[in-house]
Amino acid sequence: MKSLLRAILFLTWITGFAMPAFAEERSGNLYWAPPTVTVGGEKIDVLLGFIFWLTIAVFFAVQAVYIYYLIRYRRRPGHKAHYSHGNNTMEFWWTIIPTAIFLLLAVWSNRVWFDLTKSTPPPDAVTVDVVGYQFGWDIRYAGADGQLGAGDVKRISMENKFGVDPADPAAKDDFVSNELVIPVGKAVHVLLRSRDVIHSFYVPQFRLYQDAVPGRTIKWVWFQTTRTGDFELACSQLCGTGHYNMKAKIRIVPQEEYDKWYAGKVAAAASAAISEKPAAIAAQ
Repeated sequence: MKSLLRAILFLTWITGFAMPAFAEERSGNLYWAPPTVTVGGEKIDVLLGFIFWLTIAVFFAVQAVYIYYLIRYRRRPGHKAHYSHGNNTMEFWWTIIPTAIFLLLAVWSNRVWFDLTKSTPPPDAVTVDVVGYQFGWDIRYAGADGQLGAGDVKRISMENKFGVDPADPAAKDDFVSNELVIPVGKAVHVLLRSRDVIHSFYVPQFRLYQDAVPGRTIKWVWFQTTRTGDFELACSQLCGTGHYNMKAKIRIVPQEEYDKWYAGKVAAAASAAISEKPAAIAAQ
């Protein structure tokens, strides 16, 4: 029995050293979140940075006092122990100061949360319809008229994946993309829905995380980017066997490049609509 136990412990020890060799090496900042690329993300990082450095300062202050008392009041020949009932003044301040700090953090964090979730997107924001499903993302943009056709979760089906009202004229020229393309510096308003189970719209660089819940349209999600780059939209809710592969590409591009991409998509949607008309007439 002892030999078996030794063998198990040895294999566990060997495996513990071997497993990291098979893990993917992480690139970028190991001890902090990836660099943010949104205005809201910058606000969150300022708050997190303040909490981090405050925690570091308190940690070293506590350890310094701890070490001082270990040395100052150590046991020594000729010194008797002295009982101290306490110090009301010190107790007052070490109660008031942490309370004031926690109240500051509460007000500050609620202010940031309000700015991110309750503020109204600018009137010129690019509105995008994003629907999650097992296991991918469908993304819909407004067409040439600049108006996104209204979507309703009650109309969502395999044939109507955005729940669009067929009678809505604003939806006639909308187009679908397999990637989220964003003009840098422009506000983007996301209408978030799910077609089947709970998914999650998660972009670490945006400091953005929001569940997509079946039967609901989440309208508060909006952000404004600060620089260009390629990123990834991932689902961070375990939604089934293909969860690991549920992602979509995000491209933040200059306004000129976005305008060119958008014009090409609008032209392709218009051509597709023209080609569908003769087929519809023939079917009648």
